[in-house]
Amino acid sequence: MSRVTVVGAGYVGLTTAACLADLGNVVVVVEIDEAKVQALSEHHHVHFYEPGLVEMVERNARAGRLSFTTSYADGLRGAEYAFIAVATPEGGDGEADVTAVESAAASIAEAMSGPLVIVNKSTVPIGTGDMVSDSVKRHNGRHAASVVSNPEFLREGQALGDFMKPDRIVIGSNDREAAEKVARLYAPLDAPVLITPEIYTAEMIKYASNSFLAARISFINEISRICERVNADIKVVAEGMGLDQRIGPSFLDAGLGYGGSCLPKDVKALAAFAERFDLHPGLLHAVMEINRDQRRLAVEKLAECLGPLGGRAVCLWGLAFKPNTDDLREAPSLDIARSLLRSGAHVSAYDPAAVERARAILPAIRYEPDAYAAAAGADGLILVTEWNEFRQVDLKRVCESMRTPVLIDGRNIYDPAQMRALGFTYRGIGRN
Repeated sequence: MSRVTVVGAGYVGLTTAACLADLGNVVVVVEIDEAKVQALSEHHHVHFYEPGLVEMVERNARAGRLSFTTSYADGLRGAEYAFIAVATPEGGDGEADVTAVESAAASIAEAMSGPLVIVNKSTVPIGTGDMVSDSVKRHNGRHAASVVSNPEFLREGQALGDFMKPDRIVIGSNDREAAEKVARLYAPLDAPVLITPEIYTAEMIKYASNSFLAARISFINEISRICERVNADIKVVAEGMGLDQRIGPSFLDAGLGYGGSCLPKDVKALAAFAERFDLHPGLLHAVMEINRDQRRLAVEKLAECLGPLGGRAVCLWGLAFKPNTDDLREAPSLDIARSLLRSGAHVSAYDPAAVERARAILPAIRYEPDAYAAAAGADGLILVTEWNEFRQVDLKRVCESMRTPVLIDGRNIYDPAQMRALGFTYRGIGRN
């Protein structure tokens, strides 16, 4: 059992804290937002949707392994590790803004009462480990601290499984002993551990991994457009590609592009970082451009079927950027909804988890309590997020309830022939 402090009760921080506590460690989360700390301490309330996380937080809090505070001094008392898991939003130049990381490092340094291993869990630009180390030295000359990079690879909607059954654990530090100490925290997971001999490589692995995944998505979306012109089916094309062991099937689903808190921000940040060294990251820029174009595709397809969209009623199924989360950051639904509203369409929407967050961003949309109510009377229906719920609906009932049964399947979850047999005018992505 180890004593761990996690700074930040956001998505990464709270997931990391709960999982480390579930492995038997005593974990204290330091969060400067008093309302979050109160909600977590008194009601075990998690302010975002992630399957299983509420139950894990509650279980470990009741067992005394997980607690929350706004005080760095209280949170670091007796700690052996301090994980920094604060937000690194996009800055004005495209690179990640590490202001919160620097502030957390300074606060840790001022409050630490003994030797400490400081672990960067936030997604940070290459070189941030040096900044954290320098900040600690400036603010605390009394105690030794080693800085380690331990990037996260958590997928929203699957974060607990990703933490507990990871493909790999990446740890980088100029201090081998500190890196090995962090590795011991993960020993119960029996997962492959890659320790890099210095910190820069570990920081780069995170950006390179996310940018590569984004590139796969943009590649298959580019191919999907070609497929439509030559009457090929992108689903079968992707299946054929994925059977090649050199390629594999992951991230080859054509659709409306990627979103969320990681891929868009990380691709842009890596491109900006490269340009700072006078490099020309043409591939990264192409990945971003294709992704922007893909978001316009659903509205273009709808207009091809209906003509001018002014005055038309359009339904969106799904708002979150992916299933099993309520995250709307960089979600394709936002661009699609805004485009429809600008065209004069009347927009209704339903999402199993993200309606309240969407309501605050797009109040002009009519939000409905279920998929059927959202689609009733619509001239067009756009499937934006591939929630399993939308695979199980009675599509005949949906078709009969629509004024003009046009279905734009933005995630290719339906069979084109079956949809047309039900009476829909059907358009998928990369299929005819």
